[in-house]
Amino acid sequence: MATKHSQLFPWYVGIAIIVTFEAIIGYLFYAGPSPCAAPASPIFMVLLIALPVIYLLLMYLALKSQP
Repeated sequence: MATKHSQLFPWYVGIAIIVTFEAIIGYLFYAGPSPCAAPASPIFMVLLIALPVIYLLLMYLALKSQP
């Protein structure tokens, strides 16, 4: 028989994924060529800001749609 998970379990997994993802991308951004030499590329802005916001919005909508 399957065990029942908390309704917030997907949030915990999602937050862990986002934190890991942000740490890796942030490290790559600062470990690469000097970030002060050129403005941040748009792809880094999408990866660091927009992607986590979209993910959290989708998680919220999924949680609200459950009975």
